[in-house]
Amino acid sequence: MQKIEIAPCACCTFSTGKKKGFVQKAISDIFTFFEECLVNDSIAQRKGLLQSLDPRVKLVSMVVLIFAVAMTHDIRLLAIVYVLTLICAYLSKVEIGFFLKRVWVFIPIFAGIIMIPILFNVFTPGDALVTLATLGPNAHLGPFALPPVITITRQGVMMAALFVLRVATCVSTAVLLFLTTPRDQLFKSLRSLKVPKVYVLTMDMCYRYIFLFTDMVRGFYTAKKSRSLKTLPLVEEQKWVGSRVGYTLIKALNMSEKVHGAMVSRGFNGDIKIMHRYVLHRRDYVACVSVIALSLFLMLASQNLIRV
Repeated sequence: MQKIEIAPCACCTFSTGKKKGFVQKAISDIFTFFEECLVNDSIAQRKGLLQSLDPRVKLVSMVVLIFAVAMTHDIRLLAIVYVLTLICAYLSKVEIGFFLKRVWVFIPIFAGIIMIPILFNVFTPGDALVTLATLGPNAHLGPFALPPVITITRQGVMMAALFVLRVATCVSTAVLLFLTTPRDQLFKSLRSLKVPKVYVLTMDMCYRYIFLFTDMVRGFYTAKKSRSLKTLPLVEEQKWVGSRVGYTLIKALNMSEKVHGAMVSRGFNGDIKIMHRYVLHRRDYVACVSVIALSLFLMLASQNLIRV
């Protein structure tokens, strides 16, 4: 009875043996997002290294570290910092497979695609590693002159690896912050750092009501399935989704007016009060000083003020 089930119940998964349709795939992706948000909240409640730190310390430390990593041009230092993020994830009771999936599936892959042209000697001249094509002298692509031989250069590979590793390290740091910090405490930390309350309030309300509208979308789909006798063509399903999007927008506007009126009637003055009180401990000071020292070392090394 003490075990908490994170995954949605079987009646909400909409899984069948047939191929998923357009609407069913969209609904499935929405519930996948909803399930991951629940998992994130459960991770933030675990007793781990980063969960024990003050949210303000984590926010300031992570921002400073991301800034330092963005300035680092040594791939060895980036690799060390990335390994440190994996160690912090392990000590914070975050599953390494889940953590790697959250980091590597999206942004670094897109960063790698962006950096593909840098691999070739057309953009990055240097020492050839792999020869791809021989074009001969006086080769042109429109008004642009091409080298006689198209190769992948060592300098291009190093530049692409450096960029991808830098992005992966920054994303890993940001993911650790969001996984190990409850959302309300994170928003309060932003306010304590003098971030304008209109931005914090907007993000807080979006996070709170995304679950309500997710449940509304599930109701739309359940009603449609209960009244459908056969599978509709793809175009008809897309039209249905478009109409539901418009209806959801109208309902969101009406709900926002009602919610704001209810908040004002209860004394809302533009700022959300959270009962959680922040108290700094010795471990918070140690963590903050350690991360700032590491960040300073990275920035000095990037400016060649310290030899590595």
